[in-house]
Amino acid sequence: MAGIGFEIRRILEKDTLLSLLEAYGFAGLISSGPWVLSILGVMMIGILSYTMVSPQVLIVQFLVSVTYLMAFSLMLTGILQLMFTRFIADRLFELKKAIILPNMLGALCLTTLVAGGSGALVLAFLFEQSLTYRLLMLANFVALCNLWIVIIFLSSMKAYRLIVGLFFAGYSIAVISALALSTLGFGMDGLLFGVLVGHSFLLFSFLFIIVQTYPGEQLIAFDFLQRKQIFISLIFTGFFFNLGIWADKLIFWFYPDTSQLIIGPLRASLIYDLPIFLAYLSIIPGMAVFLVRVEADFAEQYDLFYTSIREGDTLQRIYYRKDRMIYTARQGIYEIFKVQGITVVLLLLWGQDILQAIGISPLYVRLFYIDVVGVSVQVLLLSIMNVLFYLDGRRIALFLSLLFLLSNSLFSWLSIQLGASFFGYGFTLAMALTSLVGLALLSRKMNRLEYETFMLQGAIKFPPINLNILFSA
Repeated sequence: MAGIGFEIRRILEKDTLLSLLEAYGFAGLISSGPWVLSILGVMMIGILSYTMVSPQVLIVQFLVSVTYLMAFSLMLTGILQLMFTRFIADRLFELKKAIILPNMLGALCLTTLVAGGSGALVLAFLFEQSLTYRLLMLANFVALCNLWIVIIFLSSMKAYRLIVGLFFAGYSIAVISALALSTLGFGMDGLLFGVLVGHSFLLFSFLFIIVQTYPGEQLIAFDFLQRKQIFISLIFTGFFFNLGIWADKLIFWFYPDTSQLIIGPLRASLIYDLPIFLAYLSIIPGMAVFLVRVEADFAEQYDLFYTSIREGDTLQRIYYRKDRMIYTARQGIYEIFKVQGITVVLLLLWGQDILQAIGISPLYVRLFYIDVVGVSVQVLLLSIMNVLFYLDGRRIALFLSLLFLLSNSLFSWLSIQLGASFFGYGFTLAMALTSLVGLALLSRKMNRLEYETFMLQGAIKFPPINLNILFSA
């Protein structure tokens, strides 16, 4: 589904400094857009509305409410994201584009029903806030869950300039709408409605592009729910990984000594939340390299390798393609490590000055440094997982997701027991442990690639290979 990757490769073929900056700039915004722009947008709303909303505790309640919306919408849709991505990728490979749009609409209907039903129950029984607040929370939750499903299609599209423009437009609309409503005296309800307007704009804009890109022959379909299309391992991988990402936050939120009640049943950890969310802004350089080197370069070599097998190329050529694919994966991971490592060093040198410049207490500096290292390692883990998905290493990906969830939960709980000086180490150590194990398992997977390709053809459904041609070398 790396359509954007191919377009970025075309930019790089111009071989100029401007084309290099253009390619990596677009790659960074596209790959980290949903994360970074959402964080920036919500933070801007909170900062700019500081003098417009009274009492100011409403701003804190708004920020916490949106954070929970992000967290639980990602965890809920994590059950469907990877499985649906695999379904769409398989249909693209089979050139069956006509069934993509109906199934996407089916996935959105299912997501709306589940998110709307579960969200309504939680808001009805656990919240005692106003009806307006609860309705806005429910609407935002459903919109976000649907947005995460639609974003699956972005990597298969080639209109990268339009996608980047829509991200900026969507979050600009969110900020302007929220501030306008807050100045009119709508308080936190106005802020939540502004976020809803921005996310709804993104959702329907992306839907419009998808409808144009993948015209369908029927309105709605649920082929992705057929038993032969369901990959159980991908369901659990998506859920475990998203839950793992938020595990340390949840532990700090609901541990009494590190959190406080903000609104309804929602708690927040003022000492832990701000540094980790600021640290996520540092992933843009690494995510840019991730998209270019993994989704573009590796995807190309991967396609050449398996095309050689399907078309009955010589054994010598197949070995050559495999070596090129491994080299590209190794170089991609190395470049991610190098670029993100430089980013970490720069933030370690200037992090305190940056925090002071934006008015954040220097008491957050140490935790910010630890979190920067952790989120940087997360980029490495994402690249490992992505290569594993290309190689159909679903069991390994499932194991890594579970390892990350368990280690992040355990290490974060231990860090609380050890005291404030150890906060943040749980998340970072869990990332490091999972990445190191992932590198070892990926290396083993690469070494066994010929065996798994030829000896297990029936399992991965490759077409028959002409062995006379294959061994003519």
